[in-house]
Amino acid sequence: MFGTSGIRGPVGDVVTARLTLDVGQAVGVDTDTVVVGRDARNTGDVLADAVSVGLREFGTDVIRLGVVSTPTLARSVRWLGADAGIGITASHNPAPDNGIKLWNPSGQAFTPAQTDTIERRLSTGEVDDPSSDIDDSPTDDSPTDDSPTDDSLTDDSLTDDIDDSTPDDTSGAVLSEDVGAASWDAFGTERIEEGVSSRHLDRLVASFSDTEAPSPTNRTDDSSGEAEGESAPKPFDDLSIVVDLGNGTGRVTVDALYELGATVHTLDAQCDGRFPARKSEPNAETLTALQAAVPALDADFGIAHDGDADRMVAVSGGGEYVPGDLLLALFARDAVETNGLDDGGDSDSRTSSPRVAVPVDTSLVVADTVSEAGGSVEYTPVGDVHVADAASQEGFVFGGEPSGAWIWPAETLAPDGHYAALQLATLVAQNGSLGTLLDSIPAEEYVTRRANVAVENKSEAMAAIQRVLRERYDDIDTIDGLRVDTGDGWFLVRPSGTEPLVRVTAEARDESLTDDLLDSALDVVDAEVHP
Repeated sequence: MFGTSGIRGPVGDVVTARLTLDVGQAVGVDTDTVVVGRDARNTGDVLADAVSVGLREFGTDVIRLGVVSTPTLARSVRWLGADAGIGITASHNPAPDNGIKLWNPSGQAFTPAQTDTIERRLSTGEVDDPSSDIDDSPTDDSPTDDSPTDDSLTDDSLTDDIDDSTPDDTSGAVLSEDVGAASWDAFGTERIEEGVSSRHLDRLVASFSDTEAPSPTNRTDDSSGEAEGESAPKPFDDLSIVVDLGNGTGRVTVDALYELGATVHTLDAQCDGRFPARKSEPNAETLTALQAAVPALDADFGIAHDGDADRMVAVSGGGEYVPGDLLLALFARDAVETNGLDDGGDSDSRTSSPRVAVPVDTSLVVADTVSEAGGSVEYTPVGDVHVADAASQEGFVFGGEPSGAWIWPAETLAPDGHYAALQLATLVAQNGSLGTLLDSIPAEEYVTRRANVAVENKSEAMAAIQRVLRERYDDIDTIDGLRVDTGDGWFLVRPSGTEPLVRVTAEARDESLTDDLLDSALDVVDAEVHP
């Protein structure tokens, strides 16, 4: 039921009000306070109502955030002193879909062990020492954000496994009253909290205000202070940026860039859960308007979010889409160089061997770039929950996915598209242009190809594909899917965690070899999926 990013699927088929109520009950078994928010999808209000009812029926107090970005919701769990957060969102999925994603106070999504507990409760009604199963109270190693955990929002206190089952399999298995439903006089309360997006904005502006501002271009004297009536320089004063919100919930990015001095142009900034302007997933195929707007407006670069703004992708000043692996390499290199020890240096805030968490389908350009900067990569299963789990460990300075999910563990364990946008703006402001940054990554040495194959049953398809590949190759890595390294390249076959697809990735340093690897993998997949 829970994939790599929670529960997602078509509303009325996979995702229903009954399901969200049941999830609310299952989470409410051992929580006192839960934050609930949603993206702009038209079905979100009904589903958020249902999950709130389930929580309150089991005695949990609910704090409703309304329509917010997923990064804002994830941070709000700690800010508001809650035990968990529930987001009603399908992220980058199509408009007819919706979903449920669960969050810990650390900003990290529920781990597979935690979602297994929730799933067990949904299917059996079993409660087995629940507090030890899903509790993830902040530890000394958790990101501190900015947070006292009270509910004040004043200015003074800014904090895959493969599973082809559907929620229909749990019909009739709702938690019964004798395993945790509250008595009539102990139902949970509900209140509305409207200040969290502003709080997130304030946090971001405060975090990046210390970024070195560009040198004044109109200064004619040697005075170090501002002229009378002249405002103090801001970090992004010289930047012009186009932001494509795709009718999603990414407004915090626009406001933060503006507050930090950038000239900001917006595309499709009105929240609309039908996503009329473009598909919610931001990629090279869906961002044609942004790619045209950036050079037309003579902007430095463009960024785009998905429907809930946990993802952030970029377009160069020339209007070219920046491949996710290159953006991952840029962010990872900067994190390693910023947090690694200088030669002979010493600092409690740095590490002598900074590590970066990336999924197993990441290009070799990332590992090579990180290595040259003095760090190392650790491969994880695909999915930001797995990347975040690795990034939460000691020594990790960054985690990211080429799809556009970026995690700075010292800040938050949630992918935060707003924070990522400001990090990219900082790098561009410090280096002159996004093109200059991209030129410093040896991308031309690597050729990557990706393809998707629709399947009806991912488990059966992967089992059949594995049998064939084991007959042809001696060494297969099964950390997530099936990865085959050939010495001069590699390919990966893995099931999507959120859609009925098998994803195939191939990479080599030669285009024809990459095509051969991809074709070889697709031949096996097609033969087993469509015999």
